[in-house]
Amino acid sequence: DIDLGKAEARSLAVIRAGGTAKAFRCDVLDRVQVRECYEALCRLWGAPGFLINGAGGNTPRASTSEEFHVRAESSGPSTQSFFDLDPAGFRQVFDLNFMSTFLVTQVFSRGMVEKGKGAIVNISSMSAFTPLTKVAAYSAAKAAVSNFTQWLAVHMCQNFSKDIRVNAIAPGFFL
Repeated sequence: DIDLGKAEARSLAVIRAGGTAKAFRCDVLDRVQVRECYEALCRLWGAPGFLINGAGGNTPRASTSEEFHVRAESSGPSTQSFFDLDPAGFRQVFDLNFMSTFLVTQVFSRGMVEKGKGAIVNISSMSAFTPLTKVAAYSAAKAAVSNFTQWLAVHMCQNFSKDIRVNAIAPGFFL
């Protein structure tokens, strides 16, 4: 987790429940930190046999305030249209949801390839297939995750002839 305190709290809960856990601080958009985290995990438990890419989220800077385009004369001063979206906010959401999946998979799957087996599960969203209104960056990024998952599944099975499964789950809405 990027928040070590949250990671430590989760780690402690796992240990209290009888499991084994260790907390790591890692920014999944920083290749150096991802590699350091991977190496620390390998020192403790060996190369991981599975990976779940679950980093994600959204920001209001990458979201419209209205579900559908509203004429300028009909919109209020606080309306954020498609034309007002902040490219930096859009990039932040896209990077968090897609580039993190790419970077972490690139680092963590190497050990799976060397072992000849492994499983990668990417967290996409139903918004990848039927985009939600307002969240253009999130929907685009999750569509990229779904497409990348399909590409990587073919790439791993064809080029390595190994038992490396790559799948995605696409949750819907949660209350």
